[in-house]
Amino acid sequence: MAEEISPGASPEDVQGRIEGLRNVVARHNVLYYEQDSPEIPDSEYDVLVNELRSLEEQFPQFAKATSSGQTVGGAPSATFSPVQHAIPMTSLDNAMDVEELRAWGDRVQKSLDGESVRFVCELKIDGLAMSIRYVNGEMVTAATRGDGRVGEDVTANVRTISVIPQQLAGAPPVIEVRGEVYMPREVFDELNTEAARAGERELVNPRNAAAGSLRQKDSSVTARRKLAFWAYQIGDRQGGPQHATHEEALGYIADLGFPVNPEVTGFESFDDVVTFCQAAINRRHELGYDVDGVVIKVDDLGQREELGFTSRAPRWAIAFKFPPEERLTALLDIRVSVGRTGRTTPYAVLEPVFVDGSTVSMATLHNEDQVRIKDVRPGDTVIVRKAGDVIPEVVGPVLSERPPEARPWSFPKHCECPLQSEFVRLDGEADTRCVESKCPFQRDQKLMYWASRGAMDIEGLGERTVVQLTERDLVRDVAGLYQLTVDEVEALEGFARPSAEKLITAIDESRRQLAWRVLTGFGIKHVGPTVAQSLLSRYESVRKVFEASQAELSLVDGIGAVIAQSISRWWENSENRNLVDRLEAGGVVLDIHEARPSADEMLEQTLEGRAVVITGTVPGYNRDEAASAVAARGGASPGSVSKKTFALVVGEGAGASKLTKAESLGIPIIAAGDFEQFLASGQLPKNAD
Repeated sequence: MAEEISPGASPEDVQGRIEGLRNVVARHNVLYYEQDSPEIPDSEYDVLVNELRSLEEQFPQFAKATSSGQTVGGAPSATFSPVQHAIPMTSLDNAMDVEELRAWGDRVQKSLDGESVRFVCELKIDGLAMSIRYVNGEMVTAATRGDGRVGEDVTANVRTISVIPQQLAGAPPVIEVRGEVYMPREVFDELNTEAARAGERELVNPRNAAAGSLRQKDSSVTARRKLAFWAYQIGDRQGGPQHATHEEALGYIADLGFPVNPEVTGFESFDDVVTFCQAAINRRHELGYDVDGVVIKVDDLGQREELGFTSRAPRWAIAFKFPPEERLTALLDIRVSVGRTGRTTPYAVLEPVFVDGSTVSMATLHNEDQVRIKDVRPGDTVIVRKAGDVIPEVVGPVLSERPPEARPWSFPKHCECPLQSEFVRLDGEADTRCVESKCPFQRDQKLMYWASRGAMDIEGLGERTVVQLTERDLVRDVAGLYQLTVDEVEALEGFARPSAEKLITAIDESRRQLAWRVLTGFGIKHVGPTVAQSLLSRYESVRKVFEASQAELSLVDGIGAVIAQSISRWWENSENRNLVDRLEAGGVVLDIHEARPSADEMLEQTLEGRAVVITGTVPGYNRDEAASAVAARGGASPGSVSKKTFALVVGEGAGASKLTKAESLGIPIIAAGDFEQFLASGQLPKNAD
């Protein structure tokens, strides 16, 4: 990275900084736009570009029209034929915060002499800009943005994207539709799961996965990537209806058969625009695709003509960028944590960095193979990603910043616990494990999992308290929690009498937790909250689950032979049976179920006894809410498709594997838009496949 310029710098220093920034930005443009292999996060790139543009505006004597701060995108690849855009595909200026967004809104109002302005907000899809040209209703060319004037001909690959129409009915003689090609999050996750199993390098992010998929020489490879598309505007057009507003144009695009994002919303008040943008930050992870901001546009096309363009961007639109989910920081060390099952996870100790709303000082590296594939080393500058509540992870190193003394990291041979137990990796497995069941690290993790929100939800029993309890030998397993006294807790560091009483009260209350939470808390392999709820909807108590045979368990919808075997093996261990006995002796109840609503409160049980699998995004619901809606109607919503599945609900960003399996089994497929009707009636829609 070029060094930042200091206040009061000489003209020579300013010119040197500008030239240095141009070179750095030009290099990253090539990596991002042409090679689909960015070396730094978008947020870091934006900082560099914004500084370059600011300096060029302050010191116009050093500005150049060909500067990398003024151009759009990158040069077209020689792999594909060049396509001259009839109308340039410009970039957008960015607003990095609400203050900059409001300043843009004020400029628009001032430029239009105080006219009333309607704004349209669209989610900024993190994908690849695409121009698709139709002549007499036939797709003739699909081209990338390229440098804004000339793009790459990727027509053969775009033809494999099923949501993009090949022919248009009722289209004008020539029409060019522009939009964003993207990879649904579920498809991205499936591809990375396959890569991890094969010991291959994982895809960096959905945007680059989409770009790389579009630049395949073999279009069949593109087809397997299950790309999608949102249309967002008309480019060149000859003939056809004329539109007065952007929203009218979007409606016309939709009528032609193009998918238009349902989140597009118009506002008369700029305060409402700001509210939409702020709310979108919190909703970004509920979607089935990646977004990195909101695009705000003037709706009236006549007003757009008045506002015009700068040399690189329209004055009538701006991109409000979300807080960065990726940042650069120093990797100080690589260590290994041991989980409740003995599974080990290497993690990075980082120079603290603020990312996506919180300070990150540690991040996961997943497993030994991923450390090797990513080739991250202590001393590296690394990209750290944190998406919402997801555990931070190290994406990879910035190789150009690697110090010459950095050496590859090797997985340790022994656990750091006092027992110094051996780490073992079996043939064919990706995970390395600590094989000593009495390992203190495993014991502590089991206690923390028992107390977690997804299990027994014991407020105040965090890692620091658990470690103190086990170090003083006050607790050896989860049953020991129910023998604790207020006096023992008060003696711990950080506790006073009131806080000790509060923790003991929380532990006491957990004695009467729901049965499915108790089953979840044991941390049995493959038995999380969803599986536990399915089992406890069939069996009256946790003990009855354990006493059932493998054959009986496997008949429960969504369970199957693998989960049934895991439960049976856990119960065969005499120490586990003893643990359940001691929990009951300590007052933990194993047969509490959620109270059923009264007849007046109960929804009609239209889906009673039916298994409805949901994949992708259902409008108006997140995944948990959609599953709960099925349960409220008497059904169940397992995570996988089987012969016992009644129907598959398919929303935006649906997973290819579930859809393929449902089709192979002849299971009805319901569009997400018909979900509400399906809940109400229990009947399959007429258009269900």
